[in-house]
Amino acid sequence: MLLTPDFLFSLANPVAMLGWALLVLAPRWSFTRRLVLSGALPLVLAAAYALLIGSHYLGPHASEGGFSSLQQVAALFRSPWALLAGWVHYLCFDLGMGIWESLDARRRGVPHLLLVPCLLLTFLFGPVGLLLYALVRRFYPRAASVSAASVSAAVL
Repeated sequence: MLLTPDFLFSLANPVAMLGWALLVLAPRWSFTRRLVLSGALPLVLAAAYALLIGSHYLGPHASEGGFSSLQQVAALFRSPWALLAGWVHYLCFDLGMGIWESLDARRRGVPHLLLVPCLLLTFLFGPVGLLLYALVRRFYPRAASVSAASVSAAVL
């Protein structure tokens, strides 16, 4: 079995999808706490990203390009390996943001039905979901009866 960008892409997507599905459909399930809210899935994606970046910049898949101009970024992402690394970066950070939204919403007492649209937008459009959650959380400024310490303890 060859580790091609397409094959690795097909592995990374289900990892993220599992996390998002559990955040939306089973947020209080103990499995969700252990696998998703603990940060385990984003850490798996982060490790994959680190390996991709390491092999991209140091290995045989290095490409031209850089970050100083839009043209350099476009050149960088002509490489399927760099494009895959960029995609895994999005998957990792967006899921991490969804986890933060979920934990913060629980601490503040935001109803899950109000959180779900924020999570879906964060999944699909990252910053747009974060923006919506920032607006929603303004209506829930005080922590609910659940303390931050007990949420953290429940996650671990």
